[in-house]
Amino acid sequence: MMLSAEDIAGLRGVLESGKKPRVMFAASAGQMAGQLGQVVELAEPAEGEFILVRFGRDELGFAPVDLMMPPKKAPAQRAAAEPAAEVRAEKAEPVLEGPPLLPDPPKQTIRAMETSVEKVVAPRKPAKVKAPAELTVTLTCQEGQWTVQAARGTKVVAKPQAVRAPEALAMVALLDVPAVKDAVEELVSSARAAAEEEAERLRAQLAEVEARLAELPSV
Repeated sequence: MMLSAEDIAGLRGVLESGKKPRVMFAASAGQMAGQLGQVVELAEPAEGEFILVRFGRDELGFAPVDLMMPPKKAPAQRAAAEPAAEVRAEKAEPVLEGPPLLPDPPKQTIRAMETSVEKVVAPRKPAKVKAPAELTVTLTCQEGQWTVQAARGTKVVAKPQAVRAPEALAMVALLDVPAVKDAVEELVSSARAAAEEEAERLRAQLAEVEARLAELPSV
């Protein structure tokens, strides 16, 4: 037997009135099965162990399957029990006066037993630690210009920023991925060839301009 949706609604109404309703621990609650506790809070959302129950000095979370409503005695049973108690009292044998056969247990022992019962609680489940989002760093080369950017999950934490070619190549050198190194070396070779071709073209233009300047007479 477990708490139904109707039982939980009733407990919520009692809590809203300022009272602490009682519940009984079911067999799935372990060593506390059959004992009573007080409901102090119904957490939101109503999922998992959202019912906060006070047991002794501790307040623990339980699921509806771990709790049940305590049984109620019918009025007729209580009325029948009272005459029976009177009959037993009439038939009781006279009490022998004198010193008790066994001494009362020490008060310290009783307190220790009560404390040990209060400390029998179900172990709390460890809180789930949310793993951080993955960090992605992207190094890009486009038309000879290197840029780097970073993102954590779907959130961009660093927009594309320009980096010098030596710094970009140093980043690539840290990677032990032959295919990436080969692709970068091919890209660098192509960029070097284009730069040499551009330099040769500029040198030719400079030589042509210097020749024209030499042909002009000095004033």
